[in-house]
Amino acid sequence: MSGFSDEERAAMAQRAEEIRSTKGLKGTAKTARELEACVAAINALEGKDAAVAALLHRVVTEEAPQLAPKTWYGFPSYALDGKVIVFYQPASKFEVRFGTVGFSEDATLDDGPMWATSFAVVEVTPAVEERLRVLVRNSVGG
Repeated sequence: MSGFSDEERAAMAQRAEEIRSTKGLKGTAKTARELEACVAAINALEGKDAAVAALLHRVVTEEAPQLAPKTWYGFPSYALDGKVIVFYQPASKFEVRFGTVGFSEDATLDDGPMWATSFAVVEVTPAVEERLRVLVRNSVGG
């Protein structure tokens, strides 16, 4: 027994496929393939997951256009210089109560001796959108 859940094994398989799907591609071809995969991942979601992922995609596009859309373990994600900065982990992926918007260690959200890097999102509201805009801007040094 590997100790990984079926969902975790599926995520690892998705990550391996993501790497295979862009192998040998460079420049605009790779960027286009990664954007296509990100949009497909968003379009495959339903309900709250779809709403949050679509909102995050719009916010990143508007607030941090330097971030490149891609997928990461099947999650809609956005990277700078190949490093994922922000991603959406849908609730449906692991059959949990809420999806999360997460930020990697490469995001510049530093705020004193302690700060959050993951945010549960249970509803899309104007306040949620504004908070995401601030977080995304800050994540890239804005």
